[in-house]
Amino acid sequence: MVKKTKTKTYDTATATVVKKVTYGVYGDPAGYEKTMFVTKEGDYFLYTYGGAASEFKEEKITAFTKANAKKWVEEN
Repeated sequence: MVKKTKTKTYDTATATVVKKVTYGVYGDPAGYEKTMFVTKEGDYFLYTYGGAASEFKEEKITAFTKANAKKWVEEN
């Protein structure tokens, strides 16, 4: 997935996975995954996606600061 802002591009295909957390099993409508990525430029973002009954029904990319990304990794 790709998300572009005025100054940045977040692309799950080219960024590096920092940490991935999966809830449920494949095909579970309530299951979902959250993946923290870092770009070559050092920008962090969280990719979320899940089943129809999950809190992440739609793919989404959310930008994170380095400090908040570190906190997220420690807490997940």
